[in-house]
Amino acid sequence: MHSSTQGNFDDPSKQAHGVPIATAPTVDLRGMSIPALGMGTWQLQGRDCQSAVETALRLGYRHIDTAQAYENEGDVGIALRHCDLPRDAYFVTTKVWYERASADQVKRSTHESIKHLGLDHVDLLLFHWPNDDVDMEETLGAMTALMEEKVVHHIGVSNFTPRLLNEARRIAPISCVQVEYHPFLGQKPLRTICEEHDIALTAYSPLARGKVLEDETLKSIGEAHGKSAGQVALRWLMDQQNVVAIPKASSEKHLRANLGIFDFTLTPDEMSRIDALECGKRLIDPGFAPDWQN
Repeated sequence: MHSSTQGNFDDPSKQAHGVPIATAPTVDLRGMSIPALGMGTWQLQGRDCQSAVETALRLGYRHIDTAQAYENEGDVGIALRHCDLPRDAYFVTTKVWYERASADQVKRSTHESIKHLGLDHVDLLLFHWPNDDVDMEETLGAMTALMEEKVVHHIGVSNFTPRLLNEARRIAPISCVQVEYHPFLGQKPLRTICEEHDIALTAYSPLARGKVLEDETLKSIGEAHGKSAGQVALRWLMDQQNVVAIPKASSEKHLRANLGIFDFTLTPDEMSRIDALECGKRLIDPGFAPDWQN
């Protein structure tokens, strides 16, 4: 669960140019300490990606999420080198593309990712989407071997259904599952598995591609706290056991707003009102996605 509910504003080591910054609490499971609020980098590339990641790190973000398929690991790596932070001060997640599922492909592509990032290891390696054409034991076995090499500290899966997650965790030491998760798409079956087996659930597209910003319930709750609908949606996620969120943001304004969620709490009634918004709205579903009903 989250090690705290408030961000850290008073540690002198967590200051940027003498100005205190907020850092997110962590989810501590299976020996993994993952900052509960991270920065997603999907669709960010080149100088825009570098600048956004540098800004995020300056503001206090300590969890950066990337992937081979985003074609921006090199850009993220440049930003990490520019941030002048010790390696153990930040957490990096990347992902193996689902078409690189054989053991040799997993190992080769992961070493490529680490080279692009300019790191000696990644904190968390995820398998990006399920692949029915390659035995899961082969894919996850290669990822486990990378852990033994210590070039990967933790492994997990992304876009796995509850059935597939259960299969995966029986094969390998799965620390995390990453899926689309926001107030309009409940992930209760996955959350239940995660809570029972000490697995982190990372929510991508936690603002439902901006759709939460226009929701009247979220806006109303936000007004009561002097917060935006987006901040309410992120706080709702932070108040759930084992949940991590990685909203994408490129501007300093939005990066600051996403980080500004640790100075208020939601009441049980407000949490229930947000829970009631669930309507099965899935926004990310490519043709190779799994059958979510299976």
